Amino acid sequence: MKPEMKPFESKMQKTLDVLDSNLAGIRAGRANAGVLNKINVDYYGAASPISQVAAISSPDPRTLTIQPWDASLLKEITKAIQTSDIGINPQNDGKVIRLTFPPLTEERRKELIKQVSKEGEASKVAIRNIRRDAMDKWKAAKKKSEMTEDELKDAEKEMQKLTDKYIKQIDATTVKKSEELKSV
Repeated sequence: MKPEMKPFESKMQKTLDVLDSNLAGIRAGRANAGVLNKINVDYYGAASPISQVAAISSPDPRTLTIQPWDASLLKEITKAIQTSDIGINPQNDGKVIRLTFPPLTEERRKELIKQVSKEGEASKVAIRNIRRDAMDKWKAAKKKSEMTEDELKDAEKEMQKLTDKYIKQIDATTVKKSEELKSV
């Protein structure tokens, strides 16, 4: 009986997907709609992401325009962006909200690289926790005589290979994002 790896692998993949999503929200000096992903607006009593209540476009590399489908949301969106942590002041002309991304300073670039590193570390911890949960489950199964010592050792080796694979992917993703930030 070989222990099931699929549920743990899917959890690890979800962790990697969350990391990608979080890193997309870290601005790299040019306009990226990903920075708005975590900002919600009160739309008729429900918290909705900006992308669901407005058209977001990038007319040039340093500007994002947000055109709400309902003009009454202009003030709400402006207020939500101002209270968020993206550090950009929205300009509202009555029809469209413009976000102008300033070039990154060296200090801000270093802060963002630290943030990327922190996100990567958090993802690695999540991967290791998934590995630990799997190991605990299999050790409990061995205690109940549901699996043999050899099966446990094989499962542990497979889980370690899987963990190493995802840790390498996390490292590659964070290095890529850090390099992207350094080159801006």
